[in-house]
Amino acid sequence: MNSRELILRRLRAAGGPAPDTPAEVPRHYRPAGAAVQLDLLVRRLTDYRATVHRCADGEVAQVVDAVLGGRRVVVPAGLPRHWLPGTVDAVTDDGLTTAQVAAVDGVVTAAAVAVADTGTVVLDAGADQGRRLVTLLPDVHVCVLRTDQVVAGVPDAVARLDPRRPLTWISGPSATSDIELDRVEGVHGPRHLHVVIVPR
Repeated sequence: MNSRELILRRLRAAGGPAPDTPAEVPRHYRPAGAAVQLDLLVRRLTDYRATVHRCADGEVAQVVDAVLGGRRVVVPAGLPRHWLPGTVDAVTDDGLTTAQVAAVDGVVTAAAVAVADTGTVVLDAGADQGRRLVTLLPDVHVCVLRTDQVVAGVPDAVARLDPRRPLTWISGPSATSDIELDRVEGVHGPRHLHVVIVPR
């Protein structure tokens, strides 16, 4: 017997017998299909330090102007153009390099789904959302979300999403904390998240 086997034998002996495994694991997950609470989504997003704007579809350009007017932004090829005001210098992502995306001030996208319970917006790299790269490098992300894309819980969101697509789950601006709990924003993505909720 070598040292490794001896150590493993001692560990097994110290741990005692293995616990009984139930024949069926109880699963008391929150079921899908609960009523959507839009106000809960707004509260959760606000708690995460995102800025929420509620407006009509025809007013999205005004919000984008207020947030990014006079600045250079990257947009996915499938983004509805009426969401962009004439005050932004919009660059369509047609395979931009990392350096080109990093040089812009912000990004405007749509969303795939949002979860009210967790305050999470999910992107799936659709034509109106673009590559993950364009939503992680710019400092400001303006994300337009339709009310019919809001679901109550994570099970509802998973049911709507295609697991084969690249999914980005966003709960507020990018932030992290060190061991002393000093919050630093913008380490893994945009420091500023604006969610524009429009009726559908």
